[in-house]
Amino acid sequence: MTTTSNLGVQMDIDEAAIDEGLYSRQLYVLGHEAMKRMAASNVLIVGLQGLGVEIAKNIILAGVKSVTVYDPEPVSIQDLSSQFFLRHEDIGKSRAEAALPRLSELNAYVPVRNLGGKAGEEINADLIKGFQVVVLCGVSFEKQLEINDWTHSNNVHFIAAETRGLFGSVFNDFGAKFTCVDPTGEQPLSGMIVSVEKDNEGLVTCLDETRHGLEDGDFVTFSEVQGMTELNGCEPRKISVKGPYTFAIGDTSGLGDYKSGGIFTQVKMPKMIAFKPLRESLKNPDLFITDFAKFDRPSTLHAGFQALSQYRSLNGRLTRPRNPQDAAEIVSLAKKIDSDADEKILTELSYEASGDLAPVNAVIGGFVAQEVLKACSAKFHPMVQHLYFDSLESLPDVLPSEQECQPVGSRYDGQIAVFGKVFQEKIANHRQFLVGSGAIGCEMLKNWSMIGLASGPKGIIHVTDLDTIEKSNLNRQFLFRAKDLGKFKAEVAAAAVVDMNPDLTGKILAKQEPVGSTTEDIYDEAFFSNIDGVTNALDNVKARLYMDQRCVFYRKPLLESGTLGTKGNTQVVIPDLTESYASSQDPPEKETPSCTIKNFPNAINHTIEWSRTQFDSLFVKPAQAVNAYLSEPNYLESTLKYSGQQKEQIDQIVSFLVTNKPLTFEECIVWARLQFERDYNNDIRQLLFSLPKDAVTSTGQPFWSGPKRAPDALTFNSNDPTHLAYIIAAANLHAFNYGLRGETDPALFRKVADTVIVPEFTPKSGIKIQISDNDPVPQAGGGDDSDPSDLTSKLPSPSSLAGYRLNPVEFEKDDDANHHIDFITAASNLRAMNYEIQIADRHTTKQIAGKIIPAIATTTSLVTGLVCLELYKVIDGKRKLEAYKNGFVNLALPFFGFSEPIAAPKHKYGETEWTLWDRFEFRNDPTLQEIVNWFKEKHNLEVAMVSQGVSMLWSSFIGKKKSEERLPMKFSRLVEHVSKKAIPPHVKQLVVEVMVSDEDGEDVEVPFIVVHI
Repeated sequence: MTTTSNLGVQMDIDEAAIDEGLYSRQLYVLGHEAMKRMAASNVLIVGLQGLGVEIAKNIILAGVKSVTVYDPEPVSIQDLSSQFFLRHEDIGKSRAEAALPRLSELNAYVPVRNLGGKAGEEINADLIKGFQVVVLCGVSFEKQLEINDWTHSNNVHFIAAETRGLFGSVFNDFGAKFTCVDPTGEQPLSGMIVSVEKDNEGLVTCLDETRHGLEDGDFVTFSEVQGMTELNGCEPRKISVKGPYTFAIGDTSGLGDYKSGGIFTQVKMPKMIAFKPLRESLKNPDLFITDFAKFDRPSTLHAGFQALSQYRSLNGRLTRPRNPQDAAEIVSLAKKIDSDADEKILTELSYEASGDLAPVNAVIGGFVAQEVLKACSAKFHPMVQHLYFDSLESLPDVLPSEQECQPVGSRYDGQIAVFGKVFQEKIANHRQFLVGSGAIGCEMLKNWSMIGLASGPKGIIHVTDLDTIEKSNLNRQFLFRAKDLGKFKAEVAAAAVVDMNPDLTGKILAKQEPVGSTTEDIYDEAFFSNIDGVTNALDNVKARLYMDQRCVFYRKPLLESGTLGTKGNTQVVIPDLTESYASSQDPPEKETPSCTIKNFPNAINHTIEWSRTQFDSLFVKPAQAVNAYLSEPNYLESTLKYSGQQKEQIDQIVSFLVTNKPLTFEECIVWARLQFERDYNNDIRQLLFSLPKDAVTSTGQPFWSGPKRAPDALTFNSNDPTHLAYIIAAANLHAFNYGLRGETDPALFRKVADTVIVPEFTPKSGIKIQISDNDPVPQAGGGDDSDPSDLTSKLPSPSSLAGYRLNPVEFEKDDDANHHIDFITAASNLRAMNYEIQIADRHTTKQIAGKIIPAIATTTSLVTGLVCLELYKVIDGKRKLEAYKNGFVNLALPFFGFSEPIAAPKHKYGETEWTLWDRFEFRNDPTLQEIVNWFKEKHNLEVAMVSQGVSMLWSSFIGKKKSEERLPMKFSRLVEHVSKKAIPPHVKQLVVEVMVSDEDGEDVEVPFIVVHI
């Protein structure tokens, strides 16, 4: 047995050993508990062709205790069709031995071992002892049954998977009594309540008609209930839903009388799942549906995959590509198992059985890897029990002949077996633009290199990404290694996939220029006319909308996808057929009212949002204001003239530049201690002075009730770790502003903070508190009407400090030594203590403050596979809407949903129908008059207004003089005249909007205009 020595061997399974820097994004999907259980699991993967290596890659990235691979068979040229960790020079070596070094590089914490064996030797029950999970890839049913008999009786988790061309199959058996601790992975629901009935039903009503979101059979517990205190911390109670705002918790008649308040919290209950062994399951299968439009297909494929295995045992080989005799034999074998099996599907399965496609391996491999993690961690619901998948829609419209699908001794034989040589050439000469080379981008390039995309004489791949590689990327952006930290993603990714498939040498052009309005001179008309389509691998909506708009403008197909933890989606945008990405948008996120953040927080995300604002107003904005004062002439006059907070801003500059400018680090500690007093003691005392705990509203109700929690001031205690953590982080960040060297020795901070003389604070009368967002914002300063010019006189002149600047802090969430997240965590938790809100650890705070999107390699791999199955259709140039599929998956549940893309909505002017893909084109830089006349003559439409970008160029009401001046102008001249800006030289066409009306004076909607200049 060979192994790679590694950190994982000594890795102790405890909280500290989980490298949060590396696993950060995945921890937000799985959590610490699940990852600790994974770190105690040894996984065996048998079969290391395309599917096996995909599963191994995803599991190693995820971080189990160890991965062992078994595949002593020699590497053949056909293996290179989809096994991305094999190279040409590996042909003849054992597959496991050849792939081992590359698998070992993926994660320093996971040792990868080769179980050895000789070619021709199959796995047996003696070799699988000592593993918690066994995965068999492409193994015969006889062997699956033999191994599963042993695993089922020894309580070892078992998965068998295989892919055959555009088909895939998975079987799970996690034992007779498998406990799943969290079936969905969703955050437990929680909400405030306003009443609990005291009777045998126990009806609970939620605050202010807030939907509780619970379902029948969920369990809840309670906290902060007054009166019926027995509910606080009670054993989980099973609920029945009575309405969107009410639910019943059963008999409460023996409890105290409910007075007020209370929070319900959902409790995740473990679920027991009984798996059948394979012998029983083959006869009486539980079929998992991946596509509800193919409801009857799983039962046909259940017989078909067994028939393939029997055929292979009888003939010592797989069925030949598109061979009718072999297919007839498969149909007859399958019909013996299930007489209702669909002949057409069985024939296609036989035709493709020797095919091996990277995208299908990515889909099935991503899915199986997540099932392995479920087996190790008990987190998320496993698939029960047989999954069958196919993407027959990806076949070309003109099907290949048997002759076309014969192997030619090339690395693409696995794909030629399915699509034929002619289509392989189409793939090789395709030209794609990949926007982004992060997680989805890496997986996309890997699949593209395996299928030979752009490997032909006309093919090209453009890839752009302005980002450089960070440590947290390594957990799922698998083309990057620790040695690549700091390098540009696009360049490293391009080089890595050229190494996987040398046919791509010189075919991938990596760029760092991001897509956007500022780079339209690079990604111009010539650029778009030389590509066949665009694939987005982006992480933000703004860039997606921009690329969508460019693809509509240049009429290019767009493949769009995204992931969020275990959820993923794919969308296909095809010119003239489908709607575009921008046609439908998610509803905007619900924002928390600012007065809640400012004065009345009731949840930890409110205090985190508050502390993120504090971070900016203490360490970013004052330093920027000082620098602006020192560098911009007349800064005070010009900037502050238009700002309502002139006095506060001058005050701040005086404080940071004169009165409180620190010269030593100790003075930064003093500043932090006084800041603590202001935020967590004085301001709270002022709030309670203005709104005492016994205050009542105009209707006589207690003011501090429902979501409004009455705070208490904190008294500084240097022995309290949160108090001290605040001082350490705040002092270091303040020191950074002034270029002073920081410190981290707690003893120094305690010593200085405890000797600070804190000025006595007396709450002021007449201070207005903003109670709702509709109230006017109270002016700061509390009646202090000193003249700003008195303050200005205290400021040194900028010339006396020539060259002096402060260092504003730039928020960076992934550097654990920079005190940024430390400050936000401490500041948020101190405020939570003020309001008796449950505090959050650093890890949770970092996600909310940094707006981190949870991510895991399994989802990325699967979603990218689905995108590439659509890319085959784009390359084929399919013109039927029903040929394409948009997909949604959630690996936690698990769930697959596919739908036809929505057709581009049709509009009408006169008798003419049009969609978002249509436009009017004018060539040779016409005059505005010519355009107006054209609409009148051709369509009998009157032009009422013409605009371009943000400029209104002409309208029917601008007056005779301007009209006479503008109508005869050439269009380019008119745009320059109105916008007072020259058109950049790279701009060859202008997008123009017109408002037109028909002869009845009714407004008519028409497509946009493109004017070629």
